[in-house]
Amino acid sequence: MQCIILAAGEGKRMRPLTARRPKVMLPVANRPMIEHLIIAARDAGITGFILVVGYCEREIRNHFGDGSDLGVKISYVTQRRQMGTADALRAASGMVKERFLLLNGDMILRSDDIRNLCRMEAPCMGIHETDHPQDYGVVTVVNGLITGLEEKSEEPMSNLINAGAYIFDPDIFDLLLGVGVSERGEFELTDALTSYIEERRLRGYLLDYWLDLGHPWDLLDANAEILSGMHHEKHGTIEPGCAVPETVSIGKGTVIRAGTCIEGSCIIGENCVIGPHAYIRGSTAIGDDCHIGHATEIKNSIIMSGTKVPHFNYIGDSIIGSGCNFGAGTKVANLRHDNGAVKVCGKSTGRRKFGAIIGDDVLFGINCSVNVGSSIGSGTRISPHSLVEGCIEENSVIR
Repeated sequence: MQCIILAAGEGKRMRPLTARRPKVMLPVANRPMIEHLIIAARDAGITGFILVVGYCEREIRNHFGDGSDLGVKISYVTQRRQMGTADALRAASGMVKERFLLLNGDMILRSDDIRNLCRMEAPCMGIHETDHPQDYGVVTVVNGLITGLEEKSEEPMSNLINAGAYIFDPDIFDLLLGVGVSERGEFELTDALTSYIEERRLRGYLLDYWLDLGHPWDLLDANAEILSGMHHEKHGTIEPGCAVPETVSIGKGTVIRAGTCIEGSCIIGENCVIGPHAYIRGSTAIGDDCHIGHATEIKNSIIMSGTKVPHFNYIGDSIIGSGCNFGAGTKVANLRHDNGAVKVCGKSTGRRKFGAIIGDDVLFGINCSVNVGSSIGSGTRISPHSLVEGCIEENSVIR
């Protein structure tokens, strides 16, 4: 069986992290989110993949190549304009001749669920139970058959949602030909499914496990969960006088300098320098070629490759892009005084503790303060002693 993964979108809700990469290449536990999905499908027995790419597609093609590094075969097809999920699937129509698995690229599944879904008769939709269905497309199910689909609603008709995983026969491509432009100006896959529902043919399979990665703060939840369950290995150098538990992975060429303390489940990439006297707290992922230096504390955060946090810094509950540099004494706050849920650009994260979302190549001067819920666009330059808060556009200069 082949697996088609939809990976063409930018992921505007993930801005500024997607300014220079597609959403599916955002890292979770130091792997692109789509790589976790490919590995889960591979472990379920699938070896042939078709990735529908578009926005910043070179990032995906260069990372995965032909798939041989993961023990699979990957082909690519380009969606020239991102015009919706039905349009993305149509782009792959000439590459599939038999029953296939279709997955959205911005989620994480487990191999057991994928294996069981693949055993279902087509057409079948993966569904999931959630306590906040108002954030998703909702389905109703009777005796295992999907009886209704509903877009996001303040009063959803059930707590079961469309999880973005399907088993289809090639006849789905005939249905796609009749799909028109939706109110959002896109060709929606769900519009093609109404025929299956009317014919009482669309089955539902209840997934045991499903992680949605729709917003930047969702990356932190997924990162923590995957780090807590992964097998950890140490390949770098750990100097005497460090506290590094078994629950920490360390990449090749990385040096953990004296006096550094690491707690909980963490991962540190290759060719990093950590310390001396750094404090890395649980659920933190640090990418390749990073420097976390003297008297710096990092908590429950994702730090992407090439970023330097070298002197007397604090970063908590944040996502930091690649190639950033934090001046000495610059700190990111992560808690409101009223203990309320932190908002980013007016959107609630649902989290009492959340720091900032910082794009790529952001440079801070010394002793800057970044307030809770800040979003800082890629390429921004921030002068010493600045207070940064709110939503900062790309390539801004803050004095």
